Amino acid sequence: MPRAKRRADVLPMPPADEGHRQASKRQRQSYTSSSSRRNSKADDAFSSKRCIMWFKRYTTMDDPDTLGPDGMERFCQEIGVEPENVVMLVLAYKMGARQMGFFTQSEWLKGLTDLQCDTIAKVQSKLDYLRTLLNDSNTFKSIYRYAYDFARDKDQRSMDIDTAKAMLQLLLGKHWILYAHFAQFVDQSKYKVINKDQWSNILEFSRTINTDLSNYDVDGAWPVMLDEFVEWLRHQRNGGSTS
Repeated sequence: MPRAKRRADVLPMPPADEGHRQASKRQRQSYTSSSSRRNSKADDAFSSKRCIMWFKRYTTMDDPDTLGPDGMERFCQEIGVEPENVVMLVLAYKMGARQMGFFTQSEWLKGLTDLQCDTIAKVQSKLDYLRTLLNDSNTFKSIYRYAYDFARDKDQRSMDIDTAKAMLQLLLGKHWILYAHFAQFVDQSKYKVINKDQWSNILEFSRTINTDLSNYDVDGAWPVMLDEFVEWLRHQRNGGSTS
């Protein structure tokens, strides 16, 4: 059969209206943009499941519910903070952690839910905020008091002197002008431990007593340790021997 001839009256489709094409393009872009925003918000939203999965990266099969010293070191490396940095103490405070060098899963979830952090990047974004908590007098006092039970050996009622010095250096070393003198006094003293009353009063002393000790009342309710420190420091300033 001969090939059918193309009808001369069938014309090609006219080009689509330019305005219609642009409208369709805008609709597609709007949909894509909205979809991206929804996905972004989903990624930014805190997830307890993601937070726990992150925690599990630092635990072992033998103790999956506790992040121990090895896991703590890795966690600190990943967020870019030294374990001895005071911000780690503040983070532990937010978690309500009971033992230095350890986070339980419930502590981790409590603290990071409060901070809305379930990734390394989110914790890193909160580090400056955690540091600012130390600038509030009442919050600092709470963190300071928390540090005593957090750092002491749970088998002992008092904190050993070396741990106490390290924690005092961390919390007061940069702000208490007399700290270096106090540390020297402790090194030369008979004290091997610091009890909770002494710990609390050291903070009050650092906040209220003048550098020249002019407002220190020897008949006040200060612990004997601080009476002895004042006597020792006055002796040093009067030319006494450090031996």
